[in-house]
Amino acid sequence: MKKYNVVVIGAGMVGKEMVEILLEREFPCNGLPRILATREREEFIAGKTFHVEKTTADSFNNVDIALFAGTEGEKGASKLFGWEAVKKGALVIDNGSDYRMSPDVPLVIPEVNPHHLKNHKGFIANPNCSTIQMVMAVFPIHQKYRISKVIVSTYQAVSGTGMKAVAELENQVTAYAHHREIKNEVYPYQIAFNVIPEIGSLSEEFPGYYTEEVKMIKETRKILDEQELKISATCVRVPVFNGHSESITIQCERKPDVGEVRDILSSFPGVKVIDEPEKSLYPTPLLASGKDKVFVGRIRENTALENALDIWTVSDNIRKGAALNAVQIAEVILRMGII
Repeated sequence: MKKYNVVVIGAGMVGKEMVEILLEREFPCNGLPRILATREREEFIAGKTFHVEKTTADSFNNVDIALFAGTEGEKGASKLFGWEAVKKGALVIDNGSDYRMSPDVPLVIPEVNPHHLKNHKGFIANPNCSTIQMVMAVFPIHQKYRISKVIVSTYQAVSGTGMKAVAELENQVTAYAHHREIKNEVYPYQIAFNVIPEIGSLSEEFPGYYTEEVKMIKETRKILDEQELKISATCVRVPVFNGHSESITIQCERKPDVGEVRDILSSFPGVKVIDEPEKSLYPTPLLASGKDKVFVGRIRENTALENALDIWTVSDNIRKGAALNAVQIAEVILRMGII
């Protein structure tokens, strides 16, 4: 099997997870993947010590695949180095948000729209974590019943913001337990024992919406090739360490059969149905954390809208919502022979 020179740009939560997944899935790397970041240092990942290199334009010489880790809500290193890497012959897969809506950049979930990869120009975007999770659950239903409207509320873990946010939640819980002053720096309010309906910055294009909500609207339309699909999103940060949850209302063009929807989702790759509410069996963030699948439960007929369903989904936002999806894109590219 041919081996590829692979680099991961970013050594935060997503970057480290990318390295672990490359090793777990025995991706055909030429040796260990290299890691680039803003500064040189040593990092211990997956039982191995990696020398992290400072990123420069020359870092991408002789690179076949460059995985840009990016971070939720932040501008990624791809803005500085992404297209430069493409010019040097690398295939770039970017988890950042800078180029997701660029018309010449495919925005891909491998289980949903791998056909969008065929005309790539060397640069491929990874969707937002909350978008990936929702589309994985919505797409199989859309194929059968044609969805006309989606209303989603998210419950997003602090890991989506990064390591500093995880530390902030830990510190606030410890401070509360020891009756000390609770301080907040990462979020505008205390996140421990609280919820914050603000992710990203306010949008000018969609007044009153934050950018995370706009991402879910616009990215979903692009992935599904459905520019007229009606979508409304409310994105909320919750005091959960890892694993995003979403409550999704789906209105279809014709009445969906709940049992058939359950079967459709159960047979879709990358989705696992846990839906026995009478036994208190449904997905939770603790169950999903560290796992690859998108979990779906609470599948039921909506009582307020015609031809509508309500579902509940949970997924590890660092794995399927970021690192795993990027590696899966690279795997599909290799299988398709378009690198």
